[in-house]
Amino acid sequence: MAATRASITARLARAGAAFTGVVLPILLAAAAGAQTSSPSLPVIASSHLPRDLSPWSMFSTADIVVQAVIAGLVFASLVTWTVWLVKSIELYLARRRLARNLAAISNGQSLSDAFGRIGNGKGLLPAFVREALLEMRLSSDIVDKAGIKERAASRLARLEVAAGRDMNRGTGLLATIGATAPFVGLFGTVWGIMNSFVGISKAQTTNLAIVAPGIAEALLATAVGLFAAIPAVIIYNQFARSIGAYRMLSGDASAEVLRLVSRDLDRGDRQVPMPYAAE
Repeated sequence: MAATRASITARLARAGAAFTGVVLPILLAAAAGAQTSSPSLPVIASSHLPRDLSPWSMFSTADIVVQAVIAGLVFASLVTWTVWLVKSIELYLARRRLARNLAAISNGQSLSDAFGRIGNGKGLLPAFVREALLEMRLSSDIVDKAGIKERAASRLARLEVAAGRDMNRGTGLLATIGATAPFVGLFGTVWGIMNSFVGISKAQTTNLAIVAPGIAEALLATAVGLFAAIPAVIIYNQFARSIGAYRMLSGDASAEVLRLVSRDLDRGDRQVPMPYAAE
């Protein structure tokens, strides 16, 4: 009896090992195959998955709203670099001309002398000299020297403010682009991700190969927004420093002209010898 029970136990052990090693893997494979072939989760062939994720491909396949956002940001970036080029040339020429004219009249003896050197030229300092001569001519019959200096300083101050305003023209666009471009890009990203979730719901799958292209297209809008905003902020700060230096130089020029006015008044020279100084 003991031998019989041992034989039966050995046979049962061999049968269990055979089931575990052969039958169980077959059943698990069959169950996995049935799960993957379930009609609720469609199988998408690898040939249908998107492969090209270049920026241009993502832009061309993106939603119309995302495309509009990206196109607007690219245009804003072009505006930024155009303003940088134009204002850099304008500011360089204005500072160079102002420094050269200031050096020309730095050792001048009178307004007439300064007018003879730079009065017919272009730029801010020749305009200062002409305005000062005009005020001297209009106030030639007035005894109060302080009033003449005050009126001349007022004329020069208005010219200085106008020159600074003209030099600042266009930089407001840089500030606007730098402040709003990241948020515009974020709007495109949010819109693109919303469309990606809608696509996931329709496809009824969370396969990364299906989800990734839509998310990449959405993130492209944020990348372009940063690409437009970062240079705009840097260029705006650069222009703020450069225009500040230009205003300081124009203040030095205004002070030099006022010193010539004071010198002429102390000498008693109130008659302007150039009849065209008021033009």
